[in-house]
Amino acid sequence: MCGIVGYLGYREAYPILINGLKRLEYRGYDSAGVALIDGTGKLNVYKSKGKVSDLEAFVQTKSSEGNIGIAHTRWATHGEPNQINAHPHYSSSENLALIHNGIIENYGVLKEMLIHNGYEFKSSTDTEVLVQLIEFIRNKEKTDLVSAVQIALSRIVGSYAIAILEKNNPDCIIAARKSSPLVVGVGNGEYFIASDATPIIEYTSSVIYLNDKEMAILHRYDGLKIVTLDNEELAQVVVKLEVTLSQLEKGGYEHFMLKEIFEQPRTILDCTRGRINIDGTNVALSGIIDHKQKFLNARRIIIVACGTSWHSALIGEHLIETMCRIPVEVEYASEFRYRNPVINNDDVVIAISQSGETADTLAAVELAREKGAFIYGICNVVGSSIARRTHTGSYIHVGPEIGVASTKAFTGQVTVLVMMALTLAKERGTIDERYFRDVVSELNKIPQKIEEILIQNDMIRQLAIPFTYARNFIYLGRGVSYPVALEGALKLKEISYIHAEGYPAAEMKHGPIALIDAEMPVVVLATKSSVYDKVVGNIQEIKARKGTVIAIVTKGDSEVGKMADFVIEIPPTIECLDPLLSSIPLQLLAYHIAVNKGRDVDQPRNLAKSVTVE
Repeated sequence: MCGIVGYLGYREAYPILINGLKRLEYRGYDSAGVALIDGTGKLNVYKSKGKVSDLEAFVQTKSSEGNIGIAHTRWATHGEPNQINAHPHYSSSENLALIHNGIIENYGVLKEMLIHNGYEFKSSTDTEVLVQLIEFIRNKEKTDLVSAVQIALSRIVGSYAIAILEKNNPDCIIAARKSSPLVVGVGNGEYFIASDATPIIEYTSSVIYLNDKEMAILHRYDGLKIVTLDNEELAQVVVKLEVTLSQLEKGGYEHFMLKEIFEQPRTILDCTRGRINIDGTNVALSGIIDHKQKFLNARRIIIVACGTSWHSALIGEHLIETMCRIPVEVEYASEFRYRNPVINNDDVVIAISQSGETADTLAAVELAREKGAFIYGICNVVGSSIARRTHTGSYIHVGPEIGVASTKAFTGQVTVLVMMALTLAKERGTIDERYFRDVVSELNKIPQKIEEILIQNDMIRQLAIPFTYARNFIYLGRGVSYPVALEGALKLKEISYIHAEGYPAAEMKHGPIALIDAEMPVVVLATKSSVYDKVVGNIQEIKARKGTVIAIVTKGDSEVGKMADFVIEIPPTIECLDPLLSSIPLQLLAYHIAVNKGRDVDQPRNLAKSVTVE
């Protein structure tokens, strides 16, 4: 979850590291720190509780010289967020400094051994155990740092992305990964490391993605080596980045989240580009076409995901079962991996993850591979771990998503799932040709229709004002809109800290209706659909109990307008595409309520963008 950045080259390292931390702060913002080796060979470590700006203020009066360094922004796992637990961590001799993303599961046993051997600990982190272990092995085995790191990493249980500096070796950074992302940037006479490409793109577009149990040795004079933990040297596979610097800036918006909401007309267009023909009459995903026998012979499809991706998976279940007539199961990846699931070699497992690094989803992929299933990945980040570990897949192509609360990634995932269902249904012959063409044609119009919704931003801002101090919300939807209700509730609780619960509208009377009173806002997805009349009945039940109704309706609907207290209209579309439109006003509603409450919208408390630890 944390953010790692490192630099070795001819420039001053500190400005690059601080700028990199700012780009990575969406991964964690409990504390931050930097380690630098200056021209005299001194290893300086500076740390601060809070955000990167707090670290920057702390270092202002310190020496920040040096053209080699590592830096870290933390999402706390072991130990509370404070200056002592912030990274980098020194070894006892202060000859080593290490930063770490991940969890060392056997840190307790290792810590006891080290204490028995005379080591003292300042922090309560598992990371300090690792740096002390490396120094212990270095001294005991009389070996070089590379070997000491390799031995230490072979003895730990858990996940890691690490970078380490040695005071007595001021021209080298060692980095390694297992189950936590790490990328190496290759410049002209300089090298970079980072948790993802965002801090690197400003300086180079050439990167190497490390795989599990691989180590990068960056040396000022000897260049770059990639080796295994067994010290086998590997070929360097350099990839060109497609990210642009402008995608990483706010572009005049107050928050990244608002920018990303407003980007959705373009990102959906980017997602469909090359997959829908020029005439708008056909759609094809190469990942399906190239492996169609796997899908045609599939006994069932299992979708694994977490958080917002799980909500898009529920929509995918509805689409695939309706159009393709294949049984679909949707699983939380965190539960799937631990319950000994029944997986057969004629199953297709679809893994959905914005970052492509979600730890639980990646572990579910590995489990399914071991059982012989065919794995299809839906990711946003090119070259991510899930993209590399699946047999095939589709990128959603929505560009970097910096706001912790996912918006454009959700609609990108749903768009890919729509195209997947259409492609597979056509291959299976389970979809009417006219309906197929209607859905493809309508999908082409979605970006323009989202533009129409975004015009209502000022109205939604005003609508949000009365709900600034609400304590609870209920979101209701039926059919394909039920997952949208879950997603709307998640957005609100993530960034405003208001308790919100998504529920199937028909299930309201089986419990949640007891909560309805004049102080309970209820958001109802009441677009024109096959269950419209049923939803109208649910609204009547709410109003009979004096509940406040915010209704998302199809433009021109007057019936719900007479009952609801507040109405947000969306353009009409085919029912299966409703989530692409109805999710937009829910994103805006959550955003404006959170802004009214003075919340840090892009960096909500306790959350990080990429969940790379369990």
